[in-house]
Amino acid sequence: MLDDRYSLAHRLYPYERSADQDGAAEAHHPVVIVGGGPVGMAAALDLGLQGIATLVLDDHEGVGEGSRAICFAKRTLEICDRLGCGDPMVDKGVVWNLGKVFHGHDKVFDFNLLPEGGHRRPAFINLQQPYFEKFLVERIRAAQALGAPIEIRGKNRVEALEPRDDGARLRIVTPDGPYAITADWVLACDGAGSPTRKALGLGFDGKVFQDSFLIADVRMKADFPTERWFWFQPPFQGAGDSALLHKQPDDIWRIDFQIGWDVDRTLELQEDRVRARIDAMLGEGVEYDLVWTSIYTFQCRRIRSFRHGRVLFVGDSAHQVSPFGARGCNGGVQDSDNLGWKLAAVLRGDAPEALIDSYDAERGAAADENILNSTRSTDFITPKSEQSRLFRDAVLHLSRSHDFARPFVNSGRLSAPCVYDSSTLNTPDGLPDGPRGARPGAPAPDAQVGDGFLLDRLGGDFVLLAVGRDAPEVAGLRTLRIAAPAAALATRYLGDATRALYLIRPDQHVAARWDDAAPDRIIAARDRALGKEIV
Repeated sequence: MLDDRYSLAHRLYPYERSADQDGAAEAHHPVVIVGGGPVGMAAALDLGLQGIATLVLDDHEGVGEGSRAICFAKRTLEICDRLGCGDPMVDKGVVWNLGKVFHGHDKVFDFNLLPEGGHRRPAFINLQQPYFEKFLVERIRAAQALGAPIEIRGKNRVEALEPRDDGARLRIVTPDGPYAITADWVLACDGAGSPTRKALGLGFDGKVFQDSFLIADVRMKADFPTERWFWFQPPFQGAGDSALLHKQPDDIWRIDFQIGWDVDRTLELQEDRVRARIDAMLGEGVEYDLVWTSIYTFQCRRIRSFRHGRVLFVGDSAHQVSPFGARGCNGGVQDSDNLGWKLAAVLRGDAPEALIDSYDAERGAAADENILNSTRSTDFITPKSEQSRLFRDAVLHLSRSHDFARPFVNSGRLSAPCVYDSSTLNTPDGLPDGPRGARPGAPAPDAQVGDGFLLDRLGGDFVLLAVGRDAPEVAGLRTLRIAAPAAALATRYLGDATRALYLIRPDQHVAARWDDAAPDRIIAARDRALGKEIV
């Protein structure tokens, strides 16, 4: 395990008997979240901060063993900033932007994931998932103290789910026996094995790759730089066809070895065999402690629809990708970010229920994009034919001295936010000279504004952003005016235009943009983003 404080022995939300277990009638809740991992907790926090009463049911009482997800992307950190817990994550995490790719003994090339300045957050941090969950739960506790209607129940396992037209009925097992509740909406955040998905008889479409990877988290003092190192055909014995080295907090290092498909997992997880691989990689005389080991396989799959009536699938319960590229947990948090404001708007009566269909459309497209990138990475890392291997090795050889070949090297296309280009919530682009990176559907780029940053000032509601111009008064819509944008903000929001108006969604994606727009046009774009045109 990692640190005793963050193992299952540390009960972040210990079991307590609830009033629902003693009521004469089944209690009812607006939103029930099944699963208390990072995605479920992020969703609960988001909804609770918007005043939506939310109940989290988790079959454990805290975080699990092992680092599991460790690589959190800039967009995920920006979401956590909006939720109020980004700072402790970045303070604890290991910040990195630089990666290096090796072929055998030789370095092929290196890359910088955040070459431009003016962003609050780095491209990535490495942070063990138990810490990520802990900081979310601590933020929930702080929000609860201020009145946020969030409840977490540990040791409450959902045993059965009965979908209904207006919600669902859930049967729950606890140490004190079973009870049942009803809900208007259920968010299934219960992981790749999702009992909720299985209870509804829903499967995954996609592919399981026939290869195995050994994860070893080790604690050691080492002089390796804070970078992502990836080897194709590593020179050290026993590493298999690829290897990966990453630094984590607390002097923990993540090592991945590709060990092949037809292996005895029990045998390969024996300490002496694991140490033999690590010793060959690190060299003799390096002292370290084994912290956690596991073996995983690549799976690139998704559920056909993320919405099934009033049951919504979020994170790994909806999609799985290979860990190379860090698209799993990051994609799940971005699912919850997309869904939270929409579900809150529906429950408040500000939007029709049809708006929830856009969650499936937008995040389904994001899942397809992540699966495509993950599949391509997997095919390059683990060639399935001699021709594929020859192509990969030729690309690696050429990349040592020829820039044109380097984009073809694929050691895991790292997580990037999806642009919802085809979303029905977008208003057609009214700023043709504007930068492509801030087009409708794109996440709003960050930039420095005075002593702070733009995304912090956008917050979590609809905002009319005026760049290089005055802003019209629009009833019920907050306005942010930046009359004289600095160079970075002008580049990211104006491009070749001289002025712009942007309508930003609560999840900080661009809903619409114009050179100029009257209030009625802006209101129409907001209504469209709320799904009022798709009733």
